Amino acid sequence: MGEAELKRSMGVVDAVAIGLGSMIGAGIFVALAPAARAAGGLLLVALAVAAVVAYANATSSARLAAVYPASGGTYVYGRERLGPFWGYLAGWSFVVGKTASCAAMALTVGLYVWPQYAPAVAVAAVVALTAVNYLGIQKSAGVTRAIVAVVLAVLAAVAVVAFLGTPAAAWEPTSLDPGARGVLQGAGLLFFAFAGYARIATLGEEVRDPARTIPRAVSISLAVTFVVYAVVAVAVLRVLGPDGLAASEAPLADAVRAAGAPGLAPVVQVGAAVAALGSLLALILGVSRTTLAMARDRHLPHGLAAVHPRYRVPHRAELAVGLVVAVVAATADLRTAIGFSSFGVLVYYAIANASAWTLTPAEGRPPRIVPAVGLVGCLVVAFFLPVGSVLAGVGVLAVGAGWYAVRRRLARPVQ
Repeated sequence: MGEAELKRSMGVVDAVAIGLGSMIGAGIFVALAPAARAAGGLLLVALAVAAVVAYANATSSARLAAVYPASGGTYVYGRERLGPFWGYLAGWSFVVGKTASCAAMALTVGLYVWPQYAPAVAVAAVVALTAVNYLGIQKSAGVTRAIVAVVLAVLAAVAVVAFLGTPAAAWEPTSLDPGARGVLQGAGLLFFAFAGYARIATLGEEVRDPARTIPRAVSISLAVTFVVYAVVAVAVLRVLGPDGLAASEAPLADAVRAAGAPGLAPVVQVGAAVAALGSLLALILGVSRTTLAMARDRHLPHGLAAVHPRYRVPHRAELAVGLVVAVVAATADLRTAIGFSSFGVLVYYAIANASAWTLTPAEGRPPRIVPAVGLVGCLVVAFFLPVGSVLAGVGVLAVGAGWYAVRRRLARPVQ
């Protein structure tokens, strides 16, 4: 049963829950401060830029997923629309980048739960969530719904307290004016928090009526996420101001303290840990499904393509991803992991937009402006990330391309 198909069991509600769990996760708790340091008083402009790029990417991904409802996401789209190399490069970018992102989310859990032993807590979180995924997609979707409910409740409390409390600093939108470069770098950092909608597409083989379910789930989850992020960003800016937000290590907790509700700060910290768990759960799901697709095509060890006969999940891929993430979480630096993960994600979506450009009207091609904006936006934002992130990302892509070339040469028949 190694090549068996996965079970189509998810409807719109479950798919939206997976998307929200991926996007409304730890990003909103950790991305605002570094984005404010880059974008200053133009943080909301950076958020809008990130949202526009995310919308274009989401639309392109949803249209492609409806045509190719199989596990693998842009790995499949690039392979089918642009050629094997581009599909492989997308898959490589996603697996490597998102494995690092998994480790970053696991470390975020550790830092909020038990900072002195963050790596150990991170490993424990990876083991626990890998076990949840192993038991089937319905278990994962159910856990994700619960996590999303908790996080939304915490964010709502933060927003209400911040809007009702006395501002600790006046918000002057011209403060810390960073120019276009700062706005684009801030957008790149905030885009990291938006990127989870692809998780719905990578689960295409497990969605009922994918042509209808995937586009609806992507649109709903992205719209809800943008509204939540915008409200929270305005609320935090109201009580901290751009300068205070940029200087904060835990902006949402600092915001409720500044608004006169210090007793809510521990609740926010718990919410951040739960949010990181939600992001980690959805990330492991997405990486394991892309690993499955690449293993089916033998770009990764073919044994990873096995599907469990009872739980109907790619159990070997999930265990392999869990093991690698646990090792990285125990040894890696959080900032380094997030840096080249962002670059890899943007390259992944650039290939998705290029693939969507090739769709015909009969295949549901979006207006050409959508993939064009997505492609250009991804590349521009990617190369405005910090130099270290760009260099690390380019190096990872070069290693992947080199491995692809070696495999092609070894697979070529002897004349």
